[in-house]
Amino acid sequence: MSAITETTARQEGPLPETPETPALAREDTARRHRALVLPRSPKVILGVVIVGIFVILMVVGPWVAPYSPSSTQFAASLHPSAAHWLGTTVLGQDIFSQLLVGARATLIVGFVAGLIATVLSTVIGVTAGYIGGPTDDGLSLVSNVFLAIPGLPLLIVVESYLPAHDQSNSFIIGAVIALTGWAWGARVLRALTMSLRNRDFVEAARIIGERRARIIFSEVVPNLLAVLASSFLFTMLYCIGAYVALAYIGVTSTAVWNWGTMLYWAQANNAALANQWWWFVPPGICIALVGMGLALLNFGIDEFINPRLRAAGLTRKVVRRSRLSNRPRLGLTPVLGRPA
Repeated sequence: MSAITETTARQEGPLPETPETPALAREDTARRHRALVLPRSPKVILGVVIVGIFVILMVVGPWVAPYSPSSTQFAASLHPSAAHWLGTTVLGQDIFSQLLVGARATLIVGFVAGLIATVLSTVIGVTAGYIGGPTDDGLSLVSNVFLAIPGLPLLIVVESYLPAHDQSNSFIIGAVIALTGWAWGARVLRALTMSLRNRDFVEAARIIGERRARIIFSEVVPNLLAVLASSFLFTMLYCIGAYVALAYIGVTSTAVWNWGTMLYWAQANNAALANQWWWFVPPGICIALVGMGLALLNFGIDEFINPRLRAAGLTRKVVRRSRLSNRPRLGLTPVLGRPA
């Protein structure tokens, strides 16, 4: 009797799926799709590669530099060659070594300034949006004042009052630059917090007697992490540009090698007029590549936040294939549905 049952089961095939099985399969597929959309995006992958390369240069750049960036032992104004990949300056300094050493100071200042500015914008913006009332008015007034003041002139004034030894300190310079980079992020976070403070989960935490600080940093801030990451990337990009601008006009110490200092010395020695492109083009390209990498990472965060942009992380071929697979079929002939 059991042999007959097994034979019948093999002839009839597997048991039909229950109505819950396709739903669970679709849910699992959708969950895996959401988890893999961001890494599959070509823009995000390219951004991660670019930023990762420069982070590696920031760490190992001074160690792998072939020569001292300030050494003048070589011939002046040499063209790029095997001995000097980016040539030399009019003083006989190796430009490739200056580029590698300068990556550390440039990226450290950008990271420190971006981190401090993001923390300030989070504390001020979220506090103003959640508490409201006079606190909101006062903090919003401070934000508006910093938004109205031109950033670069303020930085020049503050930098000029720093002691000489602090003008070469990357962490001090990063903290100064952060003063002009936090206001616009605070305004965005204030608006988002005002839309979250009346949500059910916030009201529930308030009803059970949670402290205000815990509600802000345990309930509101975790729902703003994607926006905070996007704000940090663009703030870091702004801070790198501000630091390069300050170094280019000679406000910071010219003894510290960074990409802005390289542009300063190239401009001071008329490298453009002498057609010494290998002196000022490489640092400019590095600045542009870092900015592009941070912008591409921010686009990936936008795709993760906005469900309508998640399909942008897929290639056109994958999107086209998914559309064809969803069309109803009759036999082997696809049936095109009418547009809605």
